[in-house]
Amino acid sequence: MSHDGLNIEAIRAQFPLLHQEVNGAPLVYLDSAATTQKPQCVIDAVTEYYTGYNSNVHRGAHSLADKATIAFEGARQKVSAFINSPKPEQVLWTRGTTEAINLVAHSWGNHNIAAGDIILVSELEHHANIVPWQILAEQKGAKVVPIPLTEQGDIDQNAFTALLTSDVKLLALSHVSNALGSVNPVKQMVAAAKAKGITTLLDGAQAVAHFKVDVQALGCDFYVFSGHKLFAPTGVGVLWGKEALLNSMPPYQGGGEMIDTVSFEGTTFNGLPFKFEAGTPHIEGVIGLGAAIDFLNSLDNEAVAQHEADLMDYIIKKAANFDGLKRIGEAKYQVGAFSFLLEGTHPSDVGMLLDQQGIAVRTGHHCAQPLMSRFNIPGTVRASLSIYNTRDDIDRLFAGLEKAKLFLL
Repeated sequence: MSHDGLNIEAIRAQFPLLHQEVNGAPLVYLDSAATTQKPQCVIDAVTEYYTGYNSNVHRGAHSLADKATIAFEGARQKVSAFINSPKPEQVLWTRGTTEAINLVAHSWGNHNIAAGDIILVSELEHHANIVPWQILAEQKGAKVVPIPLTEQGDIDQNAFTALLTSDVKLLALSHVSNALGSVNPVKQMVAAAKAKGITTLLDGAQAVAHFKVDVQALGCDFYVFSGHKLFAPTGVGVLWGKEALLNSMPPYQGGGEMIDTVSFEGTTFNGLPFKFEAGTPHIEGVIGLGAAIDFLNSLDNEAVAQHEADLMDYIIKKAANFDGLKRIGEAKYQVGAFSFLLEGTHPSDVGMLLDQQGIAVRTGHHCAQPLMSRFNIPGTVRASLSIYNTRDDIDRLFAGLEKAKLFLL
């Protein structure tokens, strides 16, 4: 199967995990919003590190350490170019999106949020972009205020405009909703916030694998994402920030690497990015992330986006003709994730019956309980798509749903 310059079967062939049977049926993997599968080049990069030049980075005085450091810092340069950062030093390694947001809450938030301040988030947010701000707000006497949604699952722009008061100090938004796939108009929302002097953070965990992200064009102050949703290993992520802001922020953790000098009289700190990278980092994860970006850069970006748009259109059309299926979230722009309910069934039962047919989906609240409360539902079945998915996968999903209906209803 090809799609405008993309050979999807050739792409699928690079992902070894996809070629197996689960419960006696060929695997259909529709859970990429939770974690993407890894291409062979990423697996090879991690294996090569451990078998060829496993060493700690930066201060080693031997060849293995030099090679590890070159690969490690080379990955930083790749990420920098991938998101169009002005400087590689603005790319900070974290354990993932969650730690990146907590870093900003602790280091920036503790020194910039005060009693009476408002932190604006949307009702779409993942818990990782709610709970750290709630903890900060409780400590500081501030308040986390949600921006409501429309019935379609879009952020209500009129409500957003009305909420942009002088008390708002931070706007924290998901670029793409993990639960609904809604693509939020973050560039316009960031511009509106910046016009009022409000600091902005974008959670790009669900965006970076689906379309090109340009942090300079977006205009945000912070952008965060995870490697494992970008075909890279788990346990590695990125915090990008504007240089002046990062320089003004105190360290998040203390230890090795983040220091300049240490004495019992006092300690001075390293410059960017190392000020925020205490201790031995997730070296193999960073190297794997670099390999994942090489993989993505080898593909036609526009063709990938068109392929995924075609899949989303196809699943929406199939769902519209499927009796008893209720789509949750009908945002104007949607990518990667499709949430739904089957009338008269519980999402977890549907997920279990699909798994018995080799079809992997996610069920539950997707770490977005306020969003589920907004729609007055316990959770959804979520089928999430990536570049290695095909229309055949979607056909298998709906055939599986037909069998599930026969069993459950």
